[in-house]
Amino acid sequence: MPSDAKTQHDGLMDAMAKKKAEWDAEDAANPDGPDDTDKLLSEAIAMAIDQGKGWKEGEREAYLEKILDDDYIPALFASTEEELERTGLAEAFESLQYDDPPEVMMLGCKKKGNDAFVSGKKNVAKNVQYYRDAINHYYEASFHADRVNPVEEGYEPEKDEKGQPLEDGPFYTKEELDVVKATLCSNAAMAHTMLKNWGYTRQDATKAVGHDPKNVKAWYRLAKANQMLKKWEEAGDAIDSGLAVPGEDKNADLLKLQKLLESKIRKARQERQKRERARAERAVKVKGVWKHCDESDIGLGRVPLVASVTDEEDKELGDDDEAQEARWHNHFPHTGLLPERSQIDGEWTWPVMFIYPSHRQSDFVRHFGESEMLALRMAEMFPEPEDTGSTETHMPWDYNNEFKCANLAIYFEVHCTERKGEPVHPESVERLNTQGEAMRFFESSRALKGDEGDEMANLARLVERKKLHQQRKAWKKAHGSLWAKPDPSSVVRVHPAATLRDVLTDSRMVVPSFLVTFILFPEDHPAHKEFLKERNCLGILQPESVS
Repeated sequence: MPSDAKTQHDGLMDAMAKKKAEWDAEDAANPDGPDDTDKLLSEAIAMAIDQGKGWKEGEREAYLEKILDDDYIPALFASTEEELERTGLAEAFESLQYDDPPEVMMLGCKKKGNDAFVSGKKNVAKNVQYYRDAINHYYEASFHADRVNPVEEGYEPEKDEKGQPLEDGPFYTKEELDVVKATLCSNAAMAHTMLKNWGYTRQDATKAVGHDPKNVKAWYRLAKANQMLKKWEEAGDAIDSGLAVPGEDKNADLLKLQKLLESKIRKARQERQKRERARAERAVKVKGVWKHCDESDIGLGRVPLVASVTDEEDKELGDDDEAQEARWHNHFPHTGLLPERSQIDGEWTWPVMFIYPSHRQSDFVRHFGESEMLALRMAEMFPEPEDTGSTETHMPWDYNNEFKCANLAIYFEVHCTERKGEPVHPESVERLNTQGEAMRFFESSRALKGDEGDEMANLARLVERKKLHQQRKAWKKAHGSLWAKPDPSSVVRVHPAATLRDVLTDSRMVVPSFLVTFILFPEDHPAHKEFLKERNCLGILQPESVS
C-alpha cells in the first residue's frame, strides 16, 4: 500500500475515534443524556472504526485505493449499470436477488402468472388482485426473458468426464425466445383485458406481435383494445394481420370481430384516405407558394405554434382574451390558410389581417391580390362619410368617426433582424429558410388543428413544445433570461398607393405564418403617438410612381 494512502487511512481512523470520544463526553455531560439518534450514531461510528481496523492482509490497501480514487462510486450509490460494473460488485448484487438462472426464473414467474390468472377466473367476486398479480408476474418473467442469452440452432452444452452437461437448461434460440417473450406480453395483455385496462392491453399486445407476428391471440387482443379505444382503423389493421397468419384465415374470433366492426373500419379508412389526399394537396400548395416566394424574393417566417412547454404552464397562462393577447400579441399562430394563385388570371392572393390597436378591433381579408393598391381596398373598408351620404363612419365601434380612408396610417412590422446564428426570442418571428421548413411548419399547424386526429395533434404539440423549449434555452444561454426581451419590432409606414406586391417584395418584410399583417391608426389618435414612441419607424415605403 502506498505510504500516502496508509497515512490518510490511519489519520482518518484516528480522527473518527477522537471525534467519537468528544461526542460521547458531551453526551455524558448533558443532563438529559444522549437520545436514541445519538446512541445509534455512536454505535455506527464505533462499528466503522472497528471495521477499519479489521482488514485482512492486502484488503484494506485495495479498498483504500478505490475510495481515494476520485472516479470511484460505492455500489450502493451507483446510478447506472456502467457505474455498478466499475465497482466490481455487479454480479454480487445480482446474485443477492436471483439465485437461479434467468431461464428458470422466467419460467417460474410465467407459471405464477398463469396460476394467478386461473385463480382470478375462479374467484369472480374477488378477482381484481389475482389479475394484478398475474400482470406483475408476467412483467417479471419478461424482465428475466430479457436477461436470457439465446443460443445457436442445434446448440449442445459441453459435458464433463461423466458425460453430464456443464450447463443447466433450458436453452432457447433467438426465434424460440421471441416466441416466449410474445407469449408473456400477450398474457399480460389478456390480464389487462380482464381489468378493462385497454391502453395497457394495446401496449402489451403491440409488444407481443413485435416479438412474434404469428401470435394470433395477441393480434386479437390488440384488435379488441383498439375497438374499446375507438381506434377503428387500427382495430381493422390488427384483424387483417391476425387473419393473414398462416392457417388463421378462418379464425372465428377475428372474423366475428371483423363483421361487428366492418362499417366503422371502412368509414375510418375512408377518412384516412381523405386526410391523405388533403395532405398531398396541401404539400403541392405549399411547394407552389414557396416557389413563388423564392422567385419573387418574398420572405416567410413562423411563430411558435404553442405558448408553453408543459400542461401546468399552459393552465397558468389562462384562456381569456387578455391571456390570449399577452400570449400572442399580433402574431396569431396560424389561420390554416395559404396564399392562392387564381386559375383565371394567375394572380396571387394572400390572406391579410388588419389590426386596429387604438380600438382593439381587426378585420380579415381572405383574398387580397398582390396587384391591388392598398388605397382602393381601404376606400372599400373605410369610405369617407360624404361618399356614403352620411355624417358618420359605418363602424359601430368608431365612436369619434376617425376611421376614414384618408385619415389612416398603415404600418408593417420588421422581423428577423438577427444576424445568422444568433438565437431568436421565443416570442419573435423566426425566418423559414427552406421549403422543407415551410412544409413542416404548415403540416404541424394543421395537425394541431385536428386535421390528422388526436394522436397526431398530441405528437405535433410535443414536437412544438420541444422546439420552444430549445429556443428558450438558447435565448437564456445568450441573454441570461427570457425577460431580457429584444426591443419592440421596428415598423415601416406604407404609402396608400403601394400595392401588396410592393410590400411583400420589400427586403424588410417577412410574412409570419403566411399571413400578411398591417397595423392601422387614425393619424391623430393618442395611441398612434404612443406607438411611434415605442417603435422605431424605418421610413415610408412608397411605390416608384409616387417617389
